[in-house]
Amino acid sequence: MNSKYNLTHLEELEFESMYVMREVAAQFERPALLFSGGKDSIVMVHIAMKAFYPGPFPFPLLHIDTGHNFDETIVYRDNLVKKLGATLIVGSVQQSIDQRRVVEEKGATASRNILQTTTLLDTIEQYKFDAAIGGGRRDEEKARAKERFFSHRDEFGQWDPKNQRPELWNIFNGRKNIGEHFRIFPISNWTEMDVWQYILKENIELPELYFTHQREVFNRDGVWLAKYPFMTLKEGEFYETKTVRCRTIGDVSCTGLTLSTANSLEEIIQEIAATRITERGGRADDKRSEAAMEDRKKEGYF
Repeated sequence: MNSKYNLTHLEELEFESMYVMREVAAQFERPALLFSGGKDSIVMVHIAMKAFYPGPFPFPLLHIDTGHNFDETIVYRDNLVKKLGATLIVGSVQQSIDQRRVVEEKGATASRNILQTTTLLDTIEQYKFDAAIGGGRRDEEKARAKERFFSHRDEFGQWDPKNQRPELWNIFNGRKNIGEHFRIFPISNWTEMDVWQYILKENIELPELYFTHQREVFNRDGVWLAKYPFMTLKEGEFYETKTVRCRTIGDVSCTGLTLSTANSLEEIIQEIAATRITERGGRADDKRSEAAMEDRKKEGYF
């Protein structure tokens, strides 16, 4: 018989994440929750709601908009904000380009994904956020595997992986100097399977992109990418209609689609259990170099 003293592994992970979020509320003056419209940030919103119930949603949602998002992502984001009654703050990559804070890449492989770093840091500085809660998980990628729950950023927003603070038991050190901030990762210890099982258990609504659908796509270096007006084909590439779904959601230019017939949470969980491809194996931005993620994170990326 299950009792409050005999928790399932999902309940243990949930309580750990709640504890981290409550620590954020206790230690920081102006925290924000980074929201991409992906499953991890959606799960964090759900956990934050439970952690501070019956109070109002505790954090403003911060979305860095590349201007190259899936339409379904923006629709879901706006509906969720309306449902929560939360504050939405949008940092615009297009505005950063217009202000010449960043230079847009050119060519068929151009992506705005890396440009998000400057927009993110500018938005954090503009609103004086001292903590940004992210949905990074240690099982996703080797750079994220060595990052702490409370990840310190210097006055330039940069991360030094060789100079991280120890985290003993459930003691988190949020001490910082003026101009510095922290990135907080409440679901660090979750796996992709944990996330999907939790979504099923809690009956969390997701964007339609996560479920199988017909879409025009093209294949580039073994990755299926979606057809959008700003996507440019290389010689030899062509559009074709495939039955696909998103395993992760990000900028359209770097989000690979998975050939799949999984149209329910149960089917997605079965598919993930059987796959031998990593969660970010379809992310074109991670293929630019062996240390692409760590290089971006050192500069201030999510």
